[in-house]
Amino acid sequence: MNPGSKNEGERRAMDVKTVAPSTAASDAWNDFENLHEFVRKARQNLDQNNWDYIVGGTETETTLKRNRLALDSIAFRPRVLRDVSRIDSTVERFGRKLRLPVFMAPVGNLEVFHAGAAASVVRAAGRFGAGHMLSSVCQPGLEATADAAPDALRIFQLYVRGDDAFVLDHVARAERRNYAAFCLTVDTAVYSRRERDLAKRHRTAGSGRVEGRQQLAALDWRTVALIRKRTKLPLVLKGIATAEDAKMALEHGIEWVYVSNHGGRQLDHGRGAMDVLPEVLAAVAGRAKIMIDGSFCRGSDVVKAIAAGADMVGLGRMQCWALAAAGEDGVHRMLELLEDEVRRCLGLLGVTSFAQLDRSYLHPAPPVNLPGVYSAFPLLAMDEYRY
Repeated sequence: MNPGSKNEGERRAMDVKTVAPSTAASDAWNDFENLHEFVRKARQNLDQNNWDYIVGGTETETTLKRNRLALDSIAFRPRVLRDVSRIDSTVERFGRKLRLPVFMAPVGNLEVFHAGAAASVVRAAGRFGAGHMLSSVCQPGLEATADAAPDALRIFQLYVRGDDAFVLDHVARAERRNYAAFCLTVDTAVYSRRERDLAKRHRTAGSGRVEGRQQLAALDWRTVALIRKRTKLPLVLKGIATAEDAKMALEHGIEWVYVSNHGGRQLDHGRGAMDVLPEVLAAVAGRAKIMIDGSFCRGSDVVKAIAAGADMVGLGRMQCWALAAAGEDGVHRMLELLEDEVRRCLGLLGVTSFAQLDRSYLHPAPPVNLPGVYSAFPLLAMDEYRY
């Protein structure tokens, strides 16, 4: 896309602060004009095992489909005849100004999609002005990822694969590298059956009896209390799916409740993340902030989550597709396109900022497309990318 080709009146009306890409990013700028194009390019670049790692879920993949079903079952209630000539999609989170209320959700083994792995993603997020959450099972690790983008909004996420000393060592290391928050994932007590892998007899690192499975199975609220006592960093619990656990998180001093079902990759036949959100919001009642992930791919998805009451939205598969498609510049370009979708959605709803949104802009509605990992992108030739 030539940055000078857009109608100048439209550009001023949207108040788009877009600049021409650098030489290094020009290919991504020119190659991708729609978000679904990252999916197509990623499929071309990846072998079957790594493709299934992105798109698959557990067993029947029902939870995965319900994530999209929950999003696609929400319609908008737009308001009109409002001045939307100046749209501001920025927010402040963790004391930082972000261009969008989104972060790159923690994904393990990003190195199978691109050699730069998390370092490429955090640089792209930092350049754009989005958040980044690093998985503890992703290269190049806690310190090197921080060094790749020291000024980015960075959060560290831990899988407990050791004793208390193991946990506290990661807390201290995250503090030393100025991570903005510390996240504990709590929905992986048992490794799920990833049938796409099993059917191919493809063994992943987490599917066997690897070191740390016993610690994950034994994880309980005692470890949460241990971390809370040790650090002043804001704490995030990832994998909350009920009001009961949200209330217990508050009792343990958690500042951020992270609604997630692991992208449909853990418990099968769970609820979609957006179906879980209302009861968690009611339980938290403003006493903690809310993160959410689960098949968020489009600007309209982000707007729905914020209007419903979430504070930040995590991008998992979308991040992987963009990284596999074009590396760091692909992730940056994906965020630019997402921002464009968000700003247009806000304007067409009759608001000029996220602060003006609430649930009055949402309404239940039957979905139009069959739910699935690709249903956010109906222009894709579905059968070509299904397996």
